[in-house]
Amino acid sequence: MNGDQMMRAHSATLPAPEFPNPAWVTPKPLAESMVAIVTSAALYAAGDEGFSNADTSYRFIASDRRDLVMGHWSPNFDHTGVAIDLNVVYPIDRLTELAERGIIGAVAPRHVSFAGNQPDDVATIRLDSGPAAAAALRKDGVDVVILTPV
Repeated sequence: MNGDQMMRAHSATLPAPEFPNPAWVTPKPLAESMVAIVTSAALYAAGDEGFSNADTSYRFIASDRRDLVMGHWSPNFDHTGVAIDLNVVYPIDRLTELAERGIIGAVAPRHVSFAGNQPDDVATIRLDSGPAAAAALRKDGVDVVILTPV
């Protein structure tokens, strides 16, 4: 059994959180929406603090930054694609193109990066750092996020 198969088998045994009354809003049309990226690639700007093992915090990434470091911890993740094209995990150039074409209203001024290596219950990200990051994006005027799980 290879590492990917082992991770899939392990993940299949983990309970999924259940939300009795999930929140739902109908967003405004994409052509009028500000869009941000939320990634679990553990990206951070060169010179900023990186992520530690089981780090439940997040980093903001300014839209104009491309000097990003990927701090993803998993030995099962092949970093080759990211080394060739950052857009594999952080599609900022594609988002910019969508804004230029009028498909989305605007690209958010900053985006959010979490580390993907979260505790099994993801309690902190669900109840603390996730809502805090979402509130900051809402304050920025973000209407929609693209989630890029890594």
